[in-house]
Amino acid sequence: MLSPGVQLGNRYRLDERIASGGMGDVWRGTDQVLGRTVAVKSLLPALLDDPDFAERFRGEARTMATINHPGVVDVYDFGSDQQIAFLVMEYVEGDALSATLGRVGRLTPARTMALVAQAADALHAAHVKGIVHRDVKPGNLLVRPNGTLVLTDFGIARSDLVAQLTAAGSVLGTASYISPEQATGGVATPASDVYALGVVAYQCLAGRRPFEGDNPLEIAMRHVQETPRPLPADIPPQVRAVVERAMAKDPAARWPSAAALAGVARQLKVQLSQAARASGRANPVSAAPASPAPGRAQVPPPSAARPPVAHRPPATAPQAPRPPVSPPRPPVVAHASSAPRPPAAQPGRPHGPATVPSAPTRPGYAPKPAPPPPRRRSRPGMVFLVILLAVLVLVCSGVISYNLRSSALPGEPGTSAPRTVTSGALRLDGRDDPAGTSYRRQQLPRPGGDVTTTSEGRQTR
Repeated sequence: MLSPGVQLGNRYRLDERIASGGMGDVWRGTDQVLGRTVAVKSLLPALLDDPDFAERFRGEARTMATINHPGVVDVYDFGSDQQIAFLVMEYVEGDALSATLGRVGRLTPARTMALVAQAADALHAAHVKGIVHRDVKPGNLLVRPNGTLVLTDFGIARSDLVAQLTAAGSVLGTASYISPEQATGGVATPASDVYALGVVAYQCLAGRRPFEGDNPLEIAMRHVQETPRPLPADIPPQVRAVVERAMAKDPAARWPSAAALAGVARQLKVQLSQAARASGRANPVSAAPASPAPGRAQVPPPSAARPPVAHRPPATAPQAPRPPVSPPRPPVVAHASSAPRPPAAQPGRPHGPATVPSAPTRPGYAPKPAPPPPRRRSRPGMVFLVILLAVLVLVCSGVISYNLRSSALPGEPGTSAPRTVTSGALRLDGRDDPAGTSYRRQQLPRPGGDVTTTSEGRQTR
């Protein structure tokens, strides 16, 4: 019994069990020689009872190691230790498609076609090397966080012992995707992988498998004898035709190769994405993540979402409220008709303001009202403001000048400016003052009374 911490081949340490199946368990481990994370798949001891199984499996592991494709998981090593055969592979960060379907219910047609195209490319790379997968199912399709897909477990179901395993979830899962020729004991071919991938696409679109039953044998016989239930009505006819052809009972009626299926699926994915962008609808990864858990698989058909598109006249009828928005524009244009405003306001529009209602609108959405035209100040108004400011400046400067001159004039009532008297008297002390030198006599009033004092002095020029 394997447990975390067990070391296989004196090199690979098992860290965590990440999956279990009829063939064995898958562990996240560590390559202690290279120091990298790997995926270690341990095979059940019952498979080793076949003396030729280990040798065939080792040879197929070598062949898988020669496949160089981004959609095929890399195989690093194969060995046996403690009577346990193990396969060392690339560790892929991501979730199995089965986990995604269990969480969201179903995928959109565009997303489904994208995953089918990637899986078909990976299958074609294996078919070129002569390897048939034989066990294509959502549990063997790993989806990275960036949306790319990796196909795992190539050729594990080659041994006849696999059909005798009764572990729950292993044979049941394989029987749900088995081709009619495999169910009747025929040889698996690349067309068998195409059929299984068609069943995976059916489950992604419908949220359920095409055939259900109480046991694997009943499910396998339904693949041979019955026709699958129709896909939901919201699936585009082109996508429906691709899936139906991949699930044809006759291998000759299916797509001639996985590469052909990949090309058609990729082309449909592009067309669906372009149509979604043209119609203005979002293109979610899943159509039902936001719905309650019991009804996640029940996504309303596009007919419920298309009425807004089918009734485009009512959708565009709300354009009637636009006239209240557009009338203010003509008066603005007429007010500045003499100015070069119309060419500037309508660049590249030969029909002037009348072309505003022809703005592109997305189907199913009410058109956005046109923004009101920008207001512009008229030139007469600007001139009036300039003149008013100039008048105010002149009035203020006149008042200030008048006040300054009034305070500078002597003899005004209420002023206490000193009075100056010029006298022509000369000094008699014998100095050689020039004749006619004038003197100044100044009378200064004393504060608090009418008495004045006299101060004399020579006035100089």
